[in-house]
Amino acid sequence: MRISLSTIPLPELDVDLLIYPVVQESLDEVLVSLAPYLTAPPERIRDEFKGELAQTFFFYPEGLSAARVLLLGLGASDELTPERLRRSMAPAAGIVMEKRTDTVAIVFPTLPVDEETAGQAMVEGFMLSTYRFEKYKTEQSTTFEGPGRLVLHVEGKQQAARRGAERGRIIAEATRFARDLVNLSPHEKSAQDLARYAQQSAKKYGYYAEVWDRERIEKEGMGGLLAVNRGSVDPPTFTILEWQPENAVNSNPVVLVGKGVVFDTGGLDLKPPQYMEKMKTDMAGAAAVIGTMEAVARLKLPVHVVGLIPATDNRPGEKAYVPGEVIRMHSGATVEVLNTDAEGRLILADALSYARTYDPELVIDLATLTGAQVVALGRLAAAFMTNNHGDAEKRTETFVALGEKTGDRVAPLPMYEEYKDLLKSDIADLKNVGNREAGAITAAKFLEHFTDYPWVHLDIAGPSYLDQPFHYRPKGATGFGVRLLVEFLRTLK
Repeated sequence: MRISLSTIPLPELDVDLLIYPVVQESLDEVLVSLAPYLTAPPERIRDEFKGELAQTFFFYPEGLSAARVLLLGLGASDELTPERLRRSMAPAAGIVMEKRTDTVAIVFPTLPVDEETAGQAMVEGFMLSTYRFEKYKTEQSTTFEGPGRLVLHVEGKQQAARRGAERGRIIAEATRFARDLVNLSPHEKSAQDLARYAQQSAKKYGYYAEVWDRERIEKEGMGGLLAVNRGSVDPPTFTILEWQPENAVNSNPVVLVGKGVVFDTGGLDLKPPQYMEKMKTDMAGAAAVIGTMEAVARLKLPVHVVGLIPATDNRPGEKAYVPGEVIRMHSGATVEVLNTDAEGRLILADALSYARTYDPELVIDLATLTGAQVVALGRLAAAFMTNNHGDAEKRTETFVALGEKTGDRVAPLPMYEEYKDLLKSDIADLKNVGNREAGAITAAKFLEHFTDYPWVHLDIAGPSYLDQPFHYRPKGATGFGVRLLVEFLRTLK
């Protein structure tokens, strides 16, 4: 989608649809300014349109070059936030997609939000709302990929609005790319395929990518990744991504770790059919890392960032790992396997152990790790957990605030030391599952065992994939985590 700014007089703006966002307090003023172009009295419009959040009013104007006009309610100005502004774009985008509109303009409203923030939020909301995944549709004539051009009509601080709009475009495209990766059919998403998609992105946008094969993984002693992979006919991969600009503000890198289980049957502890059908999504953490690295490189952020992606499928093949087996991990620790469906933590543990070699400032892992996270928090927020290395309280406050700002919400869960007792094993250093209680937390406590640096764990099982659309998040993959991580890295000092 091409995005541009325009300052030409509004009557001369030649587009298929003109979207006019309106805060409730300015409704009368807007109707007065549009009066020469209305085909109905302002009083009649006011009866039907109050400017409430996400409310719309559609009409065909007289005297405007724009073919159609859509009034879009933003609600009360004192309640307007970047997230509400993003969400307001969803109904407008729905109309755009329904009417297959090619050229769209948005009148930049006077808002209690600065122009740069507003530009980013509106573009993100619009582009994320127009996302559709129709790669496998055979009736191509029925598909519509979205408008080809989006124009922001700006009368105020044009440069600030332009910066925000461009940043919003790049971040939205990276999020859409992460959605695409998750939505792909499993037959196009082996561990090797996932590594190749990351390499293609790195080559296109100028960041580093290296992919380890089975031989190198064996040499590094990544026993968790190798064990999970034993039931597969496809080899595992371990992908290293890196963006290291000369003007980096951090002397030690931030390391992002993404769970890359490209399909999870549960292994020998086979999942029930109703859960297995969505297990192509079990690499959403890896997709978020790839999308984040792409956005960071395209935005040329002055931060040193490393991405680590352990990848495999988890299948019950002839040599599959079994309950009761003891695995020696990359760190040297031993793990008693009690459930082969608790595989994500095994491959993440190897990656977290390897992350030590970077002497990281902070390590953040993202994983569709537990059904317990969905039970606890549903689809509205990821579970946030962290260790006590460094300032854990400040980290928590930062991520909660950034989650509210970006819409990728996180909710902290406690990491009491007593939870680790649930992972004690009689024959190994620890076992890979606790009991039914506090499943999301005990999974995080397992991962914590392999960290000796500041670390954040995001369990994104719920918000990474939706059964029903929610504002600018579609049914299917949401790309959760990309915008949260980019904003964190963008504001890193």
